[in-house]
Amino acid sequence: MNCPICSKDSDKKYRPFCSKNCADIDLGRWFNGTYTAPSEEEDDLSALRDELEKTNRKPH
Repeated sequence: MNCPICSKDSDKKYRPFCSKNCADIDLGRWFNGTYTAPSEEEDDLSALRDELEKTNRKPH
């Protein structure tokens, strides 16, 4: 199996990645929104939209 980040051979310790660095790159992509998991729930989107609107209404 190859590392999904850099295509080098994966390391058993960091599988499926080749190193801690590549594992951290992948984690960072999840944190910054590069990767997303689709939602089938319309309520999820509505709740998020409502929360964002509340946050934007607060005085600075």
